[in-house]
Amino acid sequence: MKVGIIRCQQTEDMCPGATDFSMAKQGNGAFAETGAADIVGFVSCGGCPGKKALTRAKMMTDRGAEVIFLASCIGKGTPIGFPCPHFAMMKEAIMKALGQDSKLIDWTH
Repeated sequence: MKVGIIRCQQTEDMCPGATDFSMAKQGNGAFAETGAADIVGFVSCGGCPGKKALTRAKMMTDRGAEVIFLASCIGKGTPIGFPCPHFAMMKEAIMKALGQDSKLIDWTH
């Protein structure tokens, strides 16, 4: 399974995404739903309010991603303890932009 991951730009300096990559490789965490996955893209939302997440999700699906994941830093606020206040709006906008047949999972680990 090929996947794309969108992360919070605010956490880039604190988190290299190692747990996301490990979970994808092993098919653990949210990746238990897809099985072991190949990551075709690992990008940020572009910063608040996350408007670039739409074009970046589309870019990854154009490059073969079958599922888009919103990294846990967005919805859960890890590791900074502050969930994205734009999470629901971003999730809804991505789903609308990608269409009904697209799959979006809103956490990674």
